[in-house]
Amino acid sequence: MTAPRSIKEAIRAKAHELGFDAVGFADAQPDPADARNLTAYLADGRHGGMTWMEANAVRRGDPRALWPDAQCVVSVGLNYGPAGDPLAPLAEAERGVVSVYAQGRDYHKVVKKGLKALGRWMSEAFACEVKVFVDTAPVMEKPLAMRAGVGWVGKHTNLVSRMFGSWLFLGEVFTTLDLPADAPETDHCGSCDRCLRACPTGALPEPYRIDPRRCISYLTIEHKEAIDDDLSAAMGNRIYGCDDCLAVCPWNKYAVATPHAELVSRPDIGLMALEKWADLDEDAFAALTAGTPVKRTGRDRLIRNVMIASGNSSSPAISALVSNHTEDRSPLISDAAKWAGNRVAVGQPGSDPDKER
Repeated sequence: MTAPRSIKEAIRAKAHELGFDAVGFADAQPDPADARNLTAYLADGRHGGMTWMEANAVRRGDPRALWPDAQCVVSVGLNYGPAGDPLAPLAEAERGVVSVYAQGRDYHKVVKKGLKALGRWMSEAFACEVKVFVDTAPVMEKPLAMRAGVGWVGKHTNLVSRMFGSWLFLGEVFTTLDLPADAPETDHCGSCDRCLRACPTGALPEPYRIDPRRCISYLTIEHKEAIDDDLSAAMGNRIYGCDDCLAVCPWNKYAVATPHAELVSRPDIGLMALEKWADLDEDAFAALTAGTPVKRTGRDRLIRNVMIASGNSSSPAISALVSNHTEDRSPLISDAAKWAGNRVAVGQPGSDPDKER
């Protein structure tokens, strides 16, 4: 029989061969701290409208509640590092800023394709059972990745890697193979608090604690209703997600641009003018965003965000763009357009992308 450590190294080598940039192994036994942290998070109501988190809380807090036969979790990471400074477009007020992770092909499809290939190979090579997961499943992937040595959960509550900074997509292969765990990664944030200071809306009130209800990523992607005026004013020209807390992390000095062609930024998504976004009807929106994460918001929420960004631009050239949407069939869009029109009319500036970070 092949020794467990040899099996581990064979799996690690295969994962790298399939394109994964980071690979680690964790025991499938639950860490009680994960369930406690999740319970506190939900009790505070910080999940906002993400009711699916509450519905799957038991399975999310315990890998074996998701699959009782699991013995080991193979945690993998895929580098999606940007080629340039992701904060630079914040100074271009008439462009809509889309988070780095959403500027290429939908990572769920890319990661899952690799995970399925890895899982099939493991099943055939070692006569084991496997289940693969990306982040649509109720898996607490960041604590698992930390236990597997892939990185640590930073003060911004995202994973940080010494090799790839803040730019890793995560996925997991649960398996019945009983393999030794890797050494967990330790926290290397030290006294740094750049991510907390960088948040435009104060969604990181203290280290390792996020309030998604104030987070621009939550507001622009998950939130299905009108966005409060004070939060809208702080959104700047961010129309889908926000990279500020990730981008300022000092560990990004070791990061490199993604080598994966499917994850490279598309100019028509990452650099498009607000005016062009605003002109999209349902069909044009679906065609442009097909195969990207942006599609999941739907046109109405995305154009709501575009209207807010237009109001924050305080540019007279935006006036016509906004006025064309004040009578939109969607209250989400029309209300945001009216708010934006009022800001443009009085020349009210939006949030300052050059604020001290």
